[in-house]
Amino acid sequence: MRDIREVVERLKPTILMVLVQILYVGINILYKLVVVDGMNLRIVIAYRFVFATAFMAPLAFIFERKQRPKMTWTILFQGLISGLFGGTLAQTLYLETLALTTATFATAMNNLIPAITFVMALFFGLEKLNWKAAAGKAKIIGTLIGIGGAMLLTFYKGARIPTPSFHVTVLQPLTSHVASSHSSSGGNILLGALFAMFGILSMSLWLIVSSKMSEKYPCHYSNTTLMSFSASLFSIGFALCTERDWNQWKLGWNIRLLTVAYAGLVPAGVNVVIIAWCVHKRGPLFVTVFNPLLLLFLALVGSFFMAEMLHLGSIIGGVLIVCGLYMVLWGKGKEMKKMNLLDVPPQTLHVSSSPSVEVIVKSSTGDDKSNHNNNINTSNVVDRDRQDSSENGNNRAIHDEKKQLTSRNV
Repeated sequence: MRDIREVVERLKPTILMVLVQILYVGINILYKLVVVDGMNLRIVIAYRFVFATAFMAPLAFIFERKQRPKMTWTILFQGLISGLFGGTLAQTLYLETLALTTATFATAMNNLIPAITFVMALFFGLEKLNWKAAAGKAKIIGTLIGIGGAMLLTFYKGARIPTPSFHVTVLQPLTSHVASSHSSSGGNILLGALFAMFGILSMSLWLIVSSKMSEKYPCHYSNTTLMSFSASLFSIGFALCTERDWNQWKLGWNIRLLTVAYAGLVPAGVNVVIIAWCVHKRGPLFVTVFNPLLLLFLALVGSFFMAEMLHLGSIIGGVLIVCGLYMVLWGKGKEMKKMNLLDVPPQTLHVSSSPSVEVIVKSSTGDDKSNHNNNINTSNVVDRDRQDSSENGNNRAIHDEKKQLTSRNV
């Protein structure tokens, strides 16, 4: 049982990050549904962080009110930066990329986040290149393989592979909408790519700031609440500046309420807590490596539930993504083991080391002799002290007798 617990504890960050990508599939589907409904996506972002703040604030108060460190200006500033870059800017730029290009292009560009985050983590000293070591090579090559697999899954189709389908066509009306949107904005591909790059930089910077923030303020519920609150302020202000129709802000018992509630509770709430915890445990690169899995899950959902055909490129890309993930996780595992060995106290190693025991056994005779000699020397010193003290006592007695004779004569 103890071995099973240790294995589960080691695999916990990996399992949680896979769960994060699965939950992101749901929000992508809901975003498509709410686009068909005609809701302004900037308002969706604003409601998303409002719901996230209302959901996370009670959790932070209940679970972290006694262990929360003192709030400082540095932590507050990092929370505002996280809300601006990881919340408002990242989501807004991603949706702008969707509007100017296609969902395929935007999702493919997001797969550059691991590479950009790795470069920024090197710059800030959170990761080491360590090209000469096997772990460093595994991280670099695995990241490149994962990105290449995601790009192959996106842009290469190949032969069709028949798969069973449940014939769920709830997103079928979206096809014409996306096609018309893409045709009307075909000349803005360059601007969309520029927005996508800024969105990638925003996400990477948020992961770096989140890693720094979790070191001094390791309260993930409070961190997420602070980020969601600041992001809600920025998003509401931006939505009010761009949308003046108050009918867009109304929510009913429809797909709009479901979308903003799910977006606030799951991606902006639960997922951010999990990501912050994984960044604190394994670093920002570990988190970003799982991003290509989103494309793989979306391809599977599309083939099994949306009556879409699965292509050879999707299978090859998925295999490359899994191989890249395995290489990066292997490299991170090697580095974590090395760090744990370096953190072992030297006293424990000294006590458990066998050479010291051998030296004690081999030198036991010499030690007995030396101890015997030391005892003899000590006894001699004690005897000398006793003799000196007795001689001093005799001298004092003779001196006293002389004083008495002198006084009598006088």
